[in-house]
Amino acid sequence: MVTTAETPDLSVRVGALTLKNPVIAASGTFGYGLEFFPFYDISRLGALVVKGISVEPTRGNPPRRIVETPAGMLNAIGLQNIGLRRFKDSIVPALEKSKAVYVVNVYGRTEEEYEVVARGLSELSSLAAIEVNASCPNVKEGGIAFGSTPEGLFNLTRRVRAISEKPLWVKLSPNVTDIGVMAKAAEDAGADAITLINTLRGMAVDPRSRRPLLANVTGGLSGPAIRPVALRMVWEACKAVKIPVIGIGGIQSAEDAMEFILVGAAAVQVGTANLRNPNACVDIINGISGFMEREGIMNLDEYRGTLLL
Repeated sequence: MVTTAETPDLSVRVGALTLKNPVIAASGTFGYGLEFFPFYDISRLGALVVKGISVEPTRGNPPRRIVETPAGMLNAIGLQNIGLRRFKDSIVPALEKSKAVYVVNVYGRTEEEYEVVARGLSELSSLAAIEVNASCPNVKEGGIAFGSTPEGLFNLTRRVRAISEKPLWVKLSPNVTDIGVMAKAAEDAGADAITLINTLRGMAVDPRSRRPLLANVTGGLSGPAIRPVALRMVWEACKAVKIPVIGIGGIQSAEDAMEFILVGAAAVQVGTANLRNPNACVDIINGISGFMEREGIMNLDEYRGTLLL
């Protein structure tokens, strides 16, 4: 974006990365990025986060996997993806051609699987960063999520950090007692940034059939319903760590995004809104520019973290 003395500067820094604007498409809601080619030039985004990639292809959960809720949705996709090898062979060349800044979300059932994916991705010179999905169940620990304890999160982050020199983002689960403690554990283990929040666990049932609406019974709640919770957790995380915090959770508009920046977020990720409006990210970028012009804000650094208490 070309700026003048009258044009707001939307650029932001997330650790070593400089992004042209603070809007990032969130993992799981933007596919591999290619799906949005018909709608707009995805290089307009600050960045995009590719859906979670595992060592081998994953089929995910059986349907029904998505249920609408009054203010969002529940999903139990089960991290369906094409696996590391096919991603590198068939998706990366198209992303590189698009000139978009892309980040890859990674997950595994064991720490060793995370290491394999991180090592394979680190070979990609075009990859901007790795985002670790810490909400996955660790099969060696009886299904306890890696990100449910500070010790588990620290160990996972440290092992991925040792594998890769790429910027490392760690995506935190909200299903914990103290998000500040979790954020600090990721920072202490070498994370370059943290992203939060991932979905809240929820469920939906049919009172007539007396059955759960999701085949998996429970799923992840996202959308506007979780924004107040996400905003509070981002605010707490920003106070707990010195590394950048990327806010996620129910962002539908430019003003929603500015709320997260106001409490300290370096950037934001837009998720569920993409499923309702494929142009949501671009609309939010344009809206942020308009908000800054109206409020006389020339760059986001002068606004970030200025919440009056």
